Amino acid sequence: MLTDDLDTLEAKVDELIGLCESLANENRALRERNRVWAAEKSDLVERNELARNKIDALLDRLKSMDVA
Repeated sequence: MLTDDLDTLEAKVDELIGLCESLANENRALRERNRVWAAEKSDLVERNELARNKIDALLDRLKSMDVA
């Protein structure tokens, strides 16, 4: 009886250890994906700002041509 209880407890502990390892791996993968997305977002924000600056410069040039 006691041996069965210990075997059951050991099986549950092993299952919990496996679950913890699985969750740790998933957490690492999610953190890496988040890091990649953050870098991509930063790149897109920078490119958007460059495009906005080019459009503003073009609009300024067009306005100065219209005035002349």
